[in-house]
Amino acid sequence: MSEHQTDLEPGGARTGSNLPELSVGDLARALKRTVEDAFGYVRVRGEISQPKRHTSGHLYLRLKDDQAVLEAVCWKGVVARLPLRPEEGMEVVCTGRLTTYPGRSQYQLVIETMELAGEGALLKMLEERKRRLAAEGLFAPERKRPLPFLPRVIGVITSPTGAVIRDILHRLADRFPRHVLLWPVAVQGEKAAADVARAIHGFNSIEPGGPVPRPDLLIVARGGGSLEDLMAFNEEVVVRAAAASAIPLISAVGHETDTTLIDHASDRRAPTPTAAAEMAVPVRAELLAQVLDDGRRLHTCLGRAVETRRTYLEALGRGLGDPRALLEGCVQRLDDRAERLTLAMAAQLERRRTAVAQAGSRLRHPREVLALAGTRLEAATRALRTGLDQAVRLEQGRYHRSADRLTLLPIRRQLADGTARLADLPPRLDTAHARGLGQQAQRLAALGQLLESYSYKGVLARGFALVTDEQGNPVTRAADTRPGQPVRIGFADGTVEAAIGPASGPDAPESPPAARPDRPARTRSPRPAGQGSLF
Repeated sequence: MSEHQTDLEPGGARTGSNLPELSVGDLARALKRTVEDAFGYVRVRGEISQPKRHTSGHLYLRLKDDQAVLEAVCWKGVVARLPLRPEEGMEVVCTGRLTTYPGRSQYQLVIETMELAGEGALLKMLEERKRRLAAEGLFAPERKRPLPFLPRVIGVITSPTGAVIRDILHRLADRFPRHVLLWPVAVQGEKAAADVARAIHGFNSIEPGGPVPRPDLLIVARGGGSLEDLMAFNEEVVVRAAAASAIPLISAVGHETDTTLIDHASDRRAPTPTAAAEMAVPVRAELLAQVLDDGRRLHTCLGRAVETRRTYLEALGRGLGDPRALLEGCVQRLDDRAERLTLAMAAQLERRRTAVAQAGSRLRHPREVLALAGTRLEAATRALRTGLDQAVRLEQGRYHRSADRLTLLPIRRQLADGTARLADLPPRLDTAHARGLGQQAQRLAALGQLLESYSYKGVLARGFALVTDEQGNPVTRAADTRPGQPVRIGFADGTVEAAIGPASGPDAPESPPAARPDRPARTRSPRPAGQGSLF
């Protein structure tokens, strides 16, 4: 009888048997203690199969080889500290304790640490990750951007206590001093990958023009080390952060022979941190020498160009005449024209004076004209008196012969009547003239109303409009227009600018008819007032 059987005996032996009776739970607990006591801390190597991350954060997987399969579990707190991400087919070495799970009657390994099983497996994992990230296009050459020629601010992501930052600062001071912002991170260990990715995102999140200047260039740097030491820069989170950086990035991880996945995602790879500083800025002394040399060459070229233009100008000047000789001839012609103009003006004035004198000599003096008019008037008066006397004598003789009672009274009465009729002629003439002007005015008003009735302005007053193009020509057909054509629409009270829109289809909604404006009352043109007397 063993010690375990003696200790685990729950209720005594059955009749005819010396074995104790055990419940299923007692047996499972006994097995659990036995397994945990015998295998309290083990180190197992195997291939990961069926890794599954539970919603609680725990990780369940299987470790297998060509002979057996071992169930394994990694609790949530341990999963966060694992230096690698378990993947299907990855060969690892797990350290932990062996226990049983009575609920399924199985034994399992509770993983506390996990590491890759040798450098070959590590390189295989890196090659597989590289191939997967390259398939996503993170390493494409067209994604890489040129580095700024002379960045104002350089952001450095590295350890603040290592020799890398001192080498970078010393090299920048020798070549071209620039403003450097350091983001301290761990470059080795479990937190290194998250720190580097957080630093890249942090530099990219700095707003331009803020209190902290935004870097124009980033340098991710670390010294040399083994493949395991550089694993932080092979993590997927670091590679994706470098590929997503909006700021150009230089990776300077390890020595020249070391290659990490961040080197493929960065815009430029430097073999060493010192070489990264040399890529970031040019040599200030070389730039000054180049500027001085360019200035000297520019001055030389400018002087040569000026000398060439001067020679060319002098050659052209020799083919031209002497400007002074040309001006002398022009001055002489100007003097000659001025002298001829003065003489011509005097001669012209003399000719005009002579013509005026001749015309004046042919004119009569006003007194002479008045005298001639007076003579003609006296002659006409005498002739009129003579004729009147003769008429009076003839009338007197006729009346004396026809009747004795006729006297000179009727002749005087006729003379008085003739004088009255002669005096009545001017008012009648004014009245007839005014009447004729009134009739013509009425006729003109009637013609004006007829013209207004025929005019298109009356049509506009009834609600119609006149459409003209830019030249003022009437537009009478829709086929003569084009969409977007500027036109003028004339209304009764003015014109507006408009543009031709697209033609409406048969299904287009009809717009409601516009309200017809009230027709203004027709007013008669005022009759022109009668014209006054012209006498």
